[in-house]
Amino acid sequence: MKQSKLGAMPLEDLWNLHETVIAILESKLTTQKRELEKRLDQLGQLGGSANTVPKRPYPKVQPKFQNPGRPFEKWSGRGKHPRWMGELLKAGRTVDDFRISTVIS
Repeated sequence: MKQSKLGAMPLEDLWNLHETVIAILESKLTTQKRELEKRLDQLGQLGGSANTVPKRPYPKVQPKFQNPGRPFEKWSGRGKHPRWMGELLKAGRTVDDFRISTVIS
């Protein structure tokens, strides 16, 4: 429909056209959403549990290092070291300075 024809339409007709367009768009979007969800389900079934290896459980690790300035900040020694340790290492400290001493009785 040309813009000049739309401009000549009465307000009520324009509003009805607007509602009709919205209803058609909602219907098409709902249909498309269902199709995409079906495709996602199919892809999920293809790459499902048959192809994946279950993760093994890792035991809880006790912290081995502690920030001397803020004792509640602790690190187990696994993974990337925390920022507080990196800053103190740059200042000349060693990793052993932060080790938590374990007392065995």
